[in-house]
Amino acid sequence: MTTVDTDATPDPFDVRLALSAPALLADFNVAGVLGAADVHVALRLGRVGGDSDPLMLLAAALAVRAPRLGHVCTDLATIRQTVAVDAEVPSDPQGLAWPQVQSWIAGLSRSPLVAMDSDPAVDRPLRLVDTRLYLDRYWRQERQVAADLLARAAQPAGSVDIEVLASGLARLFDGEQPDQQRLAAGSAVLRRFAVVAGGPGTGKTTTVARILALLDEQALAADDSPPRVALAAPTGKAAARLEEAVHDEAGHLDVSQAVRARLLVLQASTLHRLLGWRPGSRSRFRHHRGNRLPHDVVVVDEASMVSLSLMASLVEAVRVGARLVLVGDAEQLASVEAGAVLGDIVGPCSQGPLLRPDARAALAAAVGHEVAASQPPAGAAIGDGIVVLRHVHRFGGGIAALAGAIRQGDADAAVETLRAGRDGVRWIETDVAEDAGRQALAPVREAVVAAGRQVVEAAQAGQARAALEGLSAIRVLCAHRRGPYGVAAWRAQVEAWLGAAIDGYAAGGGWYVGRPLLVTANDYGLRLYNGDIGVVVATRDGRRPAVFERRGELVEVSPTRLAAVETVHAMTVHKSQGSQFESVAVLLPDPTSPILTRELLYTAVTRARQRLILMGGESSVRTAVERPIARASGLREALWGPDVEELLAHA
Repeated sequence: MTTVDTDATPDPFDVRLALSAPALLADFNVAGVLGAADVHVALRLGRVGGDSDPLMLLAAALAVRAPRLGHVCTDLATIRQTVAVDAEVPSDPQGLAWPQVQSWIAGLSRSPLVAMDSDPAVDRPLRLVDTRLYLDRYWRQERQVAADLLARAAQPAGSVDIEVLASGLARLFDGEQPDQQRLAAGSAVLRRFAVVAGGPGTGKTTTVARILALLDEQALAADDSPPRVALAAPTGKAAARLEEAVHDEAGHLDVSQAVRARLLVLQASTLHRLLGWRPGSRSRFRHHRGNRLPHDVVVVDEASMVSLSLMASLVEAVRVGARLVLVGDAEQLASVEAGAVLGDIVGPCSQGPLLRPDARAALAAAVGHEVAASQPPAGAAIGDGIVVLRHVHRFGGGIAALAGAIRQGDADAAVETLRAGRDGVRWIETDVAEDAGRQALAPVREAVVAAGRQVVEAAQAGQARAALEGLSAIRVLCAHRRGPYGVAAWRAQVEAWLGAAIDGYAAGGGWYVGRPLLVTANDYGLRLYNGDIGVVVATRDGRRPAVFERRGELVEVSPTRLAAVETVHAMTVHKSQGSQFESVAVLLPDPTSPILTRELLYTAVTRARQRLILMGGESSVRTAVERPIARASGLREALWGPDVEELLAHA
């Protein structure tokens, strides 16, 4: 791709440039701050609204740009300091002609295209709230989500038999006090809105199964029908994992046969399917405020992946008297689309429980001991149902210590842990884009080749389960798709390693025996979902089916039926969310990469169960730990700030 030279005449054939733009917008476009589409939409708005002020057009273009980069809005007071440019454009955005903030905001307040927060009835394409500028659609979605969640959180969940709940909690959670999982389950039964947050291996889905059992027992005690339960997740793969986890846990819970049977028949779906996805539309569903979901309990796993727009559709579709339980890791990468909703909801609860006195007393009565919690700011009710699980059951030692240092933003501790090489953590301190860096990767090559040989030998012998187990032995994770640090380059590198070490590797055409497969699009007919992993296996009758695992069973699929798969010698960190591997080799890009963040590094590190190999220089590690994703949004302030009563009045 052509690199833009800001000192040269713009290339009239460069599709990234809006050549007809006014000078101010053209400068921001050439510098890589604005895309051509951002500029064209802003110019169109200006023509329709009759406002050609360059400062207004610049603000409009930045507002259009924001959702494209995951932001809900643009904070005009901080945009100059926080703006990221196109990584391929060698420019300094600080040197651009940024407007003076106060005069900029004053001018916007007079524009016919801009409505003010004080008048929600006014319908204009842009909305100005203090120094935050929104596309009006996103402002209304953010306001609606906040109002609906606050209204749901403000009231307890109707009639709850505390004695039955206390008995169930004591029976299903027998760990030492304080038991965070018990607190989370008690909160979810007592509240109409609850969040079970926590990192990998903290027991979130285990807790979900027990919450559902407790709710079933509540219905039985009240002589009511069992609650109608919906299990959902943003992706098909995550939904399948949630369903499997609930069924696995139900198999050994200390509950009645009737309760167990009801848990074992629960099925999970994607959120789009639950809401009634309409072909051709990503924002309109069959279930909405005028046609609510029929369920009494809605559980959403991997909620960190849910965007603001999808969350708005969900919360308005859940019945007023129903329970909504969000499950996920607020420290992980946020949704690809606009918003960091789960992180905004959890907010200050990441530092400890924040409960109002009544909620704290009710929870203490249910769990049988005092609950250590602080008073929430401004009496915010949203924290009454939020519990963050911290005890990791899946991995420990060096991986847990490194994950903790990353989560806390402590770069010194992260580097110290890496240098110490504690319990399964190995750091190859090198830039893999350089020749010397590649030569230092012998440990990665050895691990990849050993796992690849296991996969190929098992696949050639027709041992599908052993081949699938070999696929989970190690996974190379990249931040980028392309470039020297990207999946494409490292897929080729791993194939070269395997080809040099294993005789006859990849022989036999595109569907060679031992080929590891990654499904890249949902196929509901085959019950395969985006992110599922399989392998091509030889059978005794000479066939070469692709084999996947579904709920412990092996499923054979003819390769001719697989429309969307790719070879998975390496994958992006984003694609790995929700997955776990015995070993993980994480490849960090150069510190200048705009996607090198704390959340990306935390997500990558916590994919490993036993062993972690981190490849990258100290500057890349420090940059990642010290750079949290800062998505511009007003949701956290709306849920936890002083304007809660105003939002409740409009709920």
